Amino acid sequence: MLYRMGIDTGGTYTDAVLVDENKAVVATSKSVTTRQDLSIGIANALAKLPKNMLQNIELVSLSTTLTTNSVVEGRGAEVCALLVGYHAKQLQKNAILDLVTESGAVLLAGGHDAVGNEKCRLDEDAARRAILKFKDSVSAFAISSVFATRNSSHELRLRALVEELTGKPVACGHELASSLGAPQRALTAVLNARMIPYIQQLISSMIKILARHKITAPLMIVKGDGSLVNIDTALQQPVATVLSGPAASVIGACALSGLKNAIVADMGGTTTDIAIITNGQPQLSADGARVGDWQPMVEAVKVFCIGLGGDSEISIKGANVLCLGPRRVVPLCLLADQYPWIVTRLKLQLAEYPNARNNKFVMAVETNQAVLNKLTSDELSAWEILKQGPIELDQAVNQGRNLAKSLAKLQRLGLAIYSGFTPTDAAHVLGLSDHLNSEAAVLAAKIWSHQMRCLYGIGRWKKDDAIAPSQQVYDLVIENINKSLIEACLHQSGKLSQAKARQLTRLLSGLILSSSDSSEKLFELNFCADYPIVAVGAPAASYYPAAAKALGVALHLPKHAEVASAVGAVMGSVIQRAHVTVSQPSYGLYRLYWNQTPQQFNDLDEALATAVELAKAAAIRLASAAGAIDIEVSISKTNNQVKHDIDGELFLDCRVSATAIGRPDCQKLVLN
Repeated sequence: MLYRMGIDTGGTYTDAVLVDENKAVVATSKSVTTRQDLSIGIANALAKLPKNMLQNIELVSLSTTLTTNSVVEGRGAEVCALLVGYHAKQLQKNAILDLVTESGAVLLAGGHDAVGNEKCRLDEDAARRAILKFKDSVSAFAISSVFATRNSSHELRLRALVEELTGKPVACGHELASSLGAPQRALTAVLNARMIPYIQQLISSMIKILARHKITAPLMIVKGDGSLVNIDTALQQPVATVLSGPAASVIGACALSGLKNAIVADMGGTTTDIAIITNGQPQLSADGARVGDWQPMVEAVKVFCIGLGGDSEISIKGANVLCLGPRRVVPLCLLADQYPWIVTRLKLQLAEYPNARNNKFVMAVETNQAVLNKLTSDELSAWEILKQGPIELDQAVNQGRNLAKSLAKLQRLGLAIYSGFTPTDAAHVLGLSDHLNSEAAVLAAKIWSHQMRCLYGIGRWKKDDAIAPSQQVYDLVIENINKSLIEACLHQSGKLSQAKARQLTRLLSGLILSSSDSSEKLFELNFCADYPIVAVGAPAASYYPAAAKALGVALHLPKHAEVASAVGAVMGSVIQRAHVTVSQPSYGLYRLYWNQTPQQFNDLDEALATAVELAKAAAIRLASAAGAIDIEVSISKTNNQVKHDIDGELFLDCRVSATAIGRPDCQKLVLN
């Protein structure tokens, strides 16, 4: 019997499953994700699988929420963006400067017009100076040129310069998105470059562990559309994996539940990802998937992704209003499960008058050499201390102001993470979960309630009562889940802006959730009567029974729901797409945009036939390079025409798309 192994590396847990030739789950395991060295968490997960089965692995497939979490939380590697033909207002409008420092967004002369003609020569001298300036301070470069989808020569020239002068990874906008819309394509390139180190670390960790187990099967990774690609392709375009974990969970939820129509909700430590399944298929997002506050141009499963998870930070907003996320903190019950001495420190904190630093321990979360190279001596010293284990923030303040300031700086840079009282802790206090350190959860709840009452005047809980404050947090999670489900369904139609969907959500959630308690029912609202909720993810069983009951909708918690993403990781096919555009810039003249120089035709049929052949060949080439065999190709065309009073139907342009689908080549040994 041969097996396929699925691995899902999330922000909190790393899951592993083995699936047999009949696509049945035969073994599962779960281990804490070790962000500073991912190979440790992966190795711990594999160690819990049957050793005899690990000798017969034909395919290994990864899914991950690390890239999703980094986007939602606003984290990522430092990059330099080389932007050709842009002006400053475009950067401000598209919020690129929220991802790249103002000095790191370099505006260069150059670019092309809408029909692929060079608008201005590329300023190579300025490009060289910028590349040399940033080569030692960034992890990667992002390149975007105006109308590069019409003519990519300037982007390709800049990539050659970056590779020649630095050897560092490069993300080119025209290779990531084929649509017009330069600022959004630039944003996609920047996000891609920021994620490269995450994917590099994940893949190198996985290769190390597979070699240790002498597993030589091909290694693939799930893209945001649920398809698979090999590791070479993933390293070139890591932004395509931005919704890898959510897409895998959707596929896994469908496989585990057997339902054709459902609302899939995957709740992890950092995010909740919601997708609508109709006739067994999730919808793909035509305009790019929305992840947190960002919308990169990547073809992905249409997922509504928010910063709400079991490890969400509970913070105070506005007039002393409690809110959840999007930032993740480490639950005290999880931290104490790994470091039992935490319980003793929590008892001492509880015995003292509360301060804002209570419940806060600091720990290293990941290593980023480009960031470490910029640290001061005090910050490097704090980093070395942090690598030995968690530091109590209160003790750090008592040891010296420099240490506390340095730890705060490490946290802002993404090298460290705080602990805190979380929904996961609340679930342990209420007895809904018991797999971690419940004693630490109870202590954390009491400390948190003391902080809220004494420091912020929030809550009227009795002293040393852990149940009531935990119940309030739990109820807040349920409220946020239900609002998210309603908003996700409103977004599905695509007819409302984000602001209007959010406004309507507030109104509908109030009506739906209060209708069962109302004695006067002037009208009745039902939520998705024909679409049950399929809840997956480690915290799902703690929260979704109450959420589904409040909404009055059926709930499915399938077997192996806690490892649904790892199951979905081995269920996909290899899918690659190629797009070629033909336009009519002037009557009777047709231009085909492909690679650097546009081709001209006098006959539309000839231009479209050429486009079909180019797209088909490119899709097959991409699918083969991504690790597919037995490839089949389908062609679709999107025509843009207008009615003219004299000429009738007037052709403007046509986008020819080729989709190549194949199964993973399990015979190709890539990990020798």
